[in-house]
Amino acid sequence: MLGFTLAIALLFFTGASITRYLITRLTTPPPKPIFANDNPADIEPSPVASQSPAEPVEPSPAATPSPSPSPSPDEPGAYQARVTQPIGLVIRQDPNRDAEQIGGVEYEQELTVLSESSDGEWLRVRLSGSGVEGWVRAGNTERAE
Repeated sequence: MLGFTLAIALLFFTGASITRYLITRLTTPPPKPIFANDNPADIEPSPVASQSPAEPVEPSPAATPSPSPSPSPDEPGAYQARVTQPIGLVIRQDPNRDAEQIGGVEYEQELTVLSESSDGEWLRVRLSGSGVEGWVRAGNTERAE
C-alpha cells in the first residue's frame, strides 16, 4: 500500500512540475526582433535576451541609395511633377513591382521626372531634397506648373 501511495505522489509531482515548466515557457514573450533599419543605440536588451547564453544578432546595414547630383535643366525631357496619389508612392530600384524599395514619396511632394520606361508604365524620378533616383508607377503624378 505504501509503494502504491508513493507512486501516485511521484506521478502527481512530476506532472505538476512538467505543467509548470511548460506554462512558463509558453507565456514568456519572444525576444524583440532586430531589423536592418533599427538604430543599434535605440535597442534595449530584453530580459529574455540577457538570460540566454546565445550571442546577440548583429543587424546588417541597410542598403542606402547614393544621392545623385541635383537635376540639371539641360537633361532632355526632364520636368518637375507633383505626386497625386493620396497614399504616396514607393520608389523602386528598377521599373518592376518585384524590385527593391529604396524610398518613398509623400502626397503633393515635388520630384523631377527624368524619363519614362519603354512600356510607359514607369517613370524614372529624382527627389528634389535628397537626390535619390528610382522608379515609380506612371499615372500617379502631374506636371507641376
